Amino acid sequence: MSVTYSSYLKLNELLDLQEPLSEGPEHDELLFIVIHQVYELWFKQTLHEIDRLSGLFLGLIDAGGDLDRHADILQTQRRALTILKTMVAQIDVLETMTPMSFNSFRTRLDTASGFQSPQFRELEFVLGRRQRAMLKFHEQNRPAMKRLSRRLEEPSLYQAFLHYVKASGYEVPDAAFELSEKPIEMAELRATFIEVYRGNHLLTQVCERLVDYDEGLQEWRYRHVKMVERTIGTKKGTGGSPGAAYLRQTLFQPVFPDLWTIRADL
Repeated sequence: MSVTYSSYLKLNELLDLQEPLSEGPEHDELLFIVIHQVYELWFKQTLHEIDRLSGLFLGLIDAGGDLDRHADILQTQRRALTILKTMVAQIDVLETMTPMSFNSFRTRLDTASGFQSPQFRELEFVLGRRQRAMLKFHEQNRPAMKRLSRRLEEPSLYQAFLHYVKASGYEVPDAAFELSEKPIEMAELRATFIEVYRGNHLLTQVCERLVDYDEGLQEWRYRHVKMVERTIGTKKGTGGSPGAAYLRQTLFQPVFPDLWTIRADL
């Protein structure tokens, strides 16, 4: 049998995966399911792109020379950023759902919560926010636990980038490559980045793309908080999660802090 559009994309299986639980079902439950399934697909692609970017930084991917490697790095960063902007824009669609329409099926979610998304947690780990305590939310999901445990022991994206900086001839302290729960901040790194910005245009481009991504992540978190606030207000989130109160604590926390701090000294 020849490959068709439907068979290649497994459309029959894909379109059977949206199963509302409410009676009727309630009209907006399908939107809620579709949006979150699409988010999970974008998380999957984002992790795929970040793994490629880390491989390029670490020299694990043969790009055919330094300039080609640099071009591949910038292209991969551009794609990851474009995906992030798409994820932010999806909040516009979710915000067309009113508080009353969400409440019409919310109880059907039972203990389910976006807080339990293993791929989102994996993305946080990759970006340097690696709280081992978060593993407890995935103990019943063995494949997720395996992936998350592996991510905890791997270099973060930022650490992979620092390997690239060091390979480019700049000083990077050994302590910067040690595993940590929070994004790395070091005065020695800030001195190195100032040197990079003042004398290496190509590497500066890579730094600025990282800042673009960091800014996009902060925008996404802010939009997410406001969406939750306008949908459920100060109520607890589904599954007993803290809701907007917790999400507000995550705002304005950069994953590449030293690339922001140096602005005052450039």
